[in-house]
Amino acid sequence: MIFPPWLERLQVKYMNPALKPFARYLPGAALIKHRGRKSGKPYETIVTAYRKGNLLAIVLGHGKTDWVKNVLAAGEADVQFLRRSVHLTNPRILPAGTAGPELPWPARMQGRRIAVFVADIA
Repeated sequence: MIFPPWLERLQVKYMNPALKPFARYLPGAALIKHRGRKSGKPYETIVTAYRKGNLLAIVLGHGKTDWVKNVLAAGEADVQFLRRSVHLTNPRILPAGTAGPELPWPARMQGRRIAVFVADIA
């Protein structure tokens, strides 16, 4: 986690709700739709996603947050970006420093110091 906890609380409480209606139209922003591990309640979380072929990468600047745990537990999720929706399968986390050439270049650059969430597009 590279961001301080107070910034994460600010983002979750104020910034995400303000950006949510526009997230699917902003370049680089995406809306990941997942279900709670225990409750099964549907959630939508704003993320910055990078796509290369059939691979989607999300840099985990906030660490292993609830949405990451939910998607890993379910083994799937849906992502909506630029008016398109894709289904993710085979989610996994690449530890910091293990990003390879198969990742999009922004994720590869950031993946040197931060863990990266990676999933296949079905």
